[in-house]
Amino acid sequence: MLTYYQAIVIGLMQGVSELFPISSLGHTVILPQLLGWNLNQGEPFFLTFLVATHLATALVLLGFFWQDWWQIIKGLGRSLAQRQIRADDYYARLGWLLVVGTIPAGILGLLFQEKLQLLFASARIAAFVLIFNGLLLYGAELLRRHAPEDQGQTRAYQRLGKLDWVQAVKVGLAQIIALIPGFSRSGSTMAGGLLVGLSHEDAAKFSFLLATPIIGAAAALKLPDLFFAENHPLIGPALIGAACAAIAAYLSIKFLMKYFRTNKITPFAVYCFSAGVICSIILLLR
Repeated sequence: MLTYYQAIVIGLMQGVSELFPISSLGHTVILPQLLGWNLNQGEPFFLTFLVATHLATALVLLGFFWQDWWQIIKGLGRSLAQRQIRADDYYARLGWLLVVGTIPAGILGLLFQEKLQLLFASARIAAFVLIFNGLLLYGAELLRRHAPEDQGQTRAYQRLGKLDWVQAVKVGLAQIIALIPGFSRSGSTMAGGLLVGLSHEDAAKFSFLLATPIIGAAAALKLPDLFFAENHPLIGPALIGAACAAIAAYLSIKFLMKYFRTNKITPFAVYCFSAGVICSIILLLR
């Protein structure tokens, strides 16, 4: 099904491209074709392998932000016990904002994700869509609302907790476009965050928090498929690929949280546009 070498390459690439705003699905569709690997990305075994790497990424996200998640869970518990969300309980409010932002994309993802991935599981289409992912990121940078000047005086959870419900839904709905290979989940949610007035750092953090339950839940639902008899030969490569994805995801998130303190998403927009054009030309000439 997959060699260990292929599993390592795809796992490393998935761990990086899932968090960088450059589309993990797009890269997992395009790269095997460029390398001449005889892999059908629409086959159940390949999707099951990707589930293992996605679960590893979700666990890394959960571990990296475990202090925030612990406070969010306690905040949700407080709000349920008190039957209200106090204005100064920022973690409780952030928790419900994440719930509101997760539900629409989660439902649509469960209903249409596999169908869209199969429909768009073409390297040529993914490369073409990657161009539009670059345009999306560049457009969000141009049109973004500037964050308030007092960013340094408050903590991230306080700033994120001040989002309103409509803004949370808008950012959450932005994830839906990432169901199409070539569009980035982190890129689309970061773009949504910039458009509602978050800083680059806060948009990145909100994007990662928002992605954790969706990626984790989707992977957990599909993980039992790995243990079907026909997928037993895939267990070894899946474990290696998941380990590589976890390492790459951890290094990626450490880098990105520092990078977005002072930098923009423009370089990623340029990369996606350029890579999409170059890959489209190469694949069309084959």
